[in-house]
Amino acid sequence: MKIPNKDTYRLKDKIDLILKVNYNSSFFAAIFGLVCFFFLDIQGTIVYTFLGYALLNLVNTILYQQHKRLLLTYNLTSIFSMIGAIIITLYSGGIQSPFIFVLAIIVFAGYVTTKVFGQLYLIVNLAVLTLLFLYDTGNFRISENTVPLESRSWFAYLSTVFAVYLLGGVFGKNLLRAHHRLYNSRNEIQERIEEKETLLKEVHHRVKNNLQTVSSLLSLQSRAIDDSKISSIIKSSQNRVVSMAMVHEMLYKRDDYLSKIELEPYVQELCDYLVRSVKGSGNDVKVNLDIKNYKLSIDTVIPLGLIINETITNALKYGIAEISDGEIHVSVDKISANRYRMYLGDNGIGYSEEINPKTSNSLGLKLIYNLTRQLRGSITRDYAKKGTYYTIEFQEVIEQFNSIDQ
Repeated sequence: MKIPNKDTYRLKDKIDLILKVNYNSSFFAAIFGLVCFFFLDIQGTIVYTFLGYALLNLVNTILYQQHKRLLLTYNLTSIFSMIGAIIITLYSGGIQSPFIFVLAIIVFAGYVTTKVFGQLYLIVNLAVLTLLFLYDTGNFRISENTVPLESRSWFAYLSTVFAVYLLGGVFGKNLLRAHHRLYNSRNEIQERIEEKETLLKEVHHRVKNNLQTVSSLLSLQSRAIDDSKISSIIKSSQNRVVSMAMVHEMLYKRDDYLSKIELEPYVQELCDYLVRSVKGSGNDVKVNLDIKNYKLSIDTVIPLGLIINETITNALKYGIAEISDGEIHVSVDKISANRYRMYLGDNGIGYSEEINPKTSNSLGLKLIYNLTRQLRGSITRDYAKKGTYYTIEFQEVIEQFNSIDQ
């Protein structure tokens, strides 16, 4: 099942909130206008403004169902509201009008929609308040307070009720509902993520077990063959399988599931295993690692592990086979955003410069070069040092998978 993302929920909440505010403000503006006309003896501009706003805002909201342009609907509502609030404020006492608090609701509505609109309407309304103050303290007049003296208390009361209801009964209630909906959605998504993490850990565990089974079968097969050459080939294949199994085992053991492998402990464990496998537990081979706390994707670590496996296996079998103070060196440095340089080799007897993947039938040598290309990298051999050393530049590979819902 496809789960709506956070932006989908936010957009739906904004649409619901704006439409409910529009319908409620239109309804109560019409009621307010009729009460002013029939009960408060207020006539003229204030009544016309209330009824005109109610009609225009209602039409604007209904038209949204046709064009579905939320930004247009919201901006028109804000313009209608601001113009209406300014006119009613001017004709009901200016800066001292109780209806002036509706301007604050317009600013609040802007911030509910987006930060940009909130800041815009804040600046505009502060400017409007300043102008109203200057107008009220000046001598110039374009309007008078048209609210009869005996109705001003009722008008102040209804204006306050109108503002409080919009702020609390409409904005507050719907924002709280949206918050609860997002909270529940987040919990649902978190549960699904945890479920998928558990399933992925189980997959890695089963893959590791299957690879270990293959390794055991190869080990049994090699023991049953008298031909040492064939047995050695099978043993090399077993080591390659183990190097891949280690990756899945490390992913399975992680408490916080990530598709990244800590490179240093993986290389350390792989090197220790290879030395024990080829030389036995009583060996005197020294392994020097210089790897920082890099974390690489599984698509990078598996071919990288196979390269290390082939290089170290060849070193142990041929390069330092007869050397008592044999050393193996592996270092990795980051050279750019997602590119790395690995320097690895041994201080053994080395091999001829004429031997390369084109002139040799060595499967291990061909694998080293082919896997380097798979990592979108390059490989060069360092002839300046004794033994066999490679410099491999590679790129972290992250395979992209498309969701079945897309």
